[in-house]
Amino acid sequence: MINNRALQETALRYFLAVVKHGSISEASLQLNVAASAISRQISRLEQELDTQLFERRARGMTPSAAGELLAAHARRMQLESERVASEIQALQGLERGTVRLASSEGFAVDFIPLAVAEFRQRYQGIQFRLSVSSPAEVTRKVREGEVDIGLTFSLAPERDIQVEARQRSRIHALMSHEHPLATRQHVTLAQLQAFALALPPPETTLRQLFDICCSQQNLIFESIFTSNYTEALVNYAMLGGGIALAGEVSIRHRLLRQQLVAIPIRDTGMDARHVELQTLANRTLPAATAAFLEHLRGMMRAPVS
Repeated sequence: MINNRALQETALRYFLAVVKHGSISEASLQLNVAASAISRQISRLEQELDTQLFERRARGMTPSAAGELLAAHARRMQLESERVASEIQALQGLERGTVRLASSEGFAVDFIPLAVAEFRQRYQGIQFRLSVSSPAEVTRKVREGEVDIGLTFSLAPERDIQVEARQRSRIHALMSHEHPLATRQHVTLAQLQAFALALPPPETTLRQLFDICCSQQNLIFESIFTSNYTEALVNYAMLGGGIALAGEVSIRHRLLRQQLVAIPIRDTGMDARHVELQTLANRTLPAATAAFLEHLRGMMRAPVS
């Protein structure tokens, strides 16, 4: 029988640190705790639970199947403790809390700053922490409890992720108002071939969809300006240098201010990405986080006018 005393806070905290950093020595540095103390706690956990929690390898430690289950349990315990503390503060009339966010870069430029600014007009005691990462890293941070809410592009469902809102995100061609294509309602990939394109690198979801669609039509493009910094590509198009690509949500605020033109690319497959608002499955969110999540939902539904 499992001894529940084994699942005490200190042991689980040390255990999660080893899971995150991949070794006892690295966890020791991050926690500022002796490696021997961490090793003892891990050994005690394994003895009490009568199972091996890690696979020891030459280059570090990785969780076993049992370790993965315990890690998921430990993360949920931490998140639930944080939620309860937040709710107790709310009962005491304290209008405060911290919402932890992760997003891919396109949403960090305008969309999330605008969402935070609008939300804080009503709830000035709420603070925000935003981490900008690749789409896969955003989802990982949500799954492992490092953040409360993720906003990112997705091509397929992810395990342990609750999709709070999802909408198709057709890729648009971005350009200045003076561009020869700026008055069109739609464009095709073939029509873009005559113009200079600024594209993100091949590992991005946008570039992957673009390359697949071009390959299906035997279209060849050369990117005259490639960058993993979305803001540079959008500004390049806005300043008249050429055409960049983006989803509508990530540049919506610029469209409202009429800083550039965004024209849908109508080719089949250019709408295969989805914008997803993600949380950890089966988690009860703190009140401030749940309120901000609803605010983000509303912003995603809002049409451009």
